Amino acid sequence: MPAMSLPAAPPSDAPPPAPPPATRADVRVVAVDAALAPAVRALQVAPEQWPFVGDTGANLDQARADPASEAMAVLAGERVVGFYRLDFAAAAIAGRAFAEPSVGLRSYLIDRDAQGRGYGRAAIAACCDDLRRRHPRTRLLALTVNVRNAAAIAAYRKAGFADTGELYLGGSAGPQHLMLLRLHPETVSSSPEPAHAP
Repeated sequence: MPAMSLPAAPPSDAPPPAPPPATRADVRVVAVDAALAPAVRALQVAPEQWPFVGDTGANLDQARADPASEAMAVLAGERVVGFYRLDFAAAAIAGRAFAEPSVGLRSYLIDRDAQGRGYGRAAIAACCDDLRRRHPRTRLLALTVNVRNAAAIAAYRKAGFADTGELYLGGSAGPQHLMLLRLHPETVSSSPEPAHAP
C-alpha cells in the first residue's frame, strides 16, 4: 500500500492568513479614557489619507478639551482599531444647524493595519447604536467628506449615509460633501433644512 503524503507546510516567511471580516458583534465603541488614550494616539492612516484625517493626537486633544465633544475609541475585542469625535455644537458640521437634533461625526479613522476588514462599517453601526442609547433625542448623524476622498465617500454610503448634494466650502482641504445618516429611520421626514431662529 503506498504511503500517504501530507501537503507541504507553508514557508515560514509566508504572510499569515488574513483574519475573517469583522462583524458587528466584534466591534464596540467607548469614550476615550486615560487608559485608552495612548493606543488612540498610536493610530495611523496611509499617507494619502492623512490630509483628510489629520493628526490623531491633536484631534483627540481638541475633542477632550471641548465640552461639546466626545472622544470615542473603536475597539475590536480589546484592541483599539479606530477613533472618532462626536461634536454636539449646533453648527459643528457644514457651518449650520439642522431642523432636527443632530450630532457631527468628525476625525473618523480606522488604523491602517485594520482597514479592509469591515471594521469601518461595523464601527458606524456601533456608533449609531451608542447614540440611540445615550442620546435618544438625536435624530441625525452628520459629516462632511472631501470630494477627492472617493474611498471614504463609498464607505460612508455603504454604512448608510446619504449624500445631501450640498457642498461645504469651509474645509481646509477643499470642498466637502455633506452626508447624513438618520438614526431613527421610522421618523423619516423631508430632507433637513437649516434651523430657523425663533
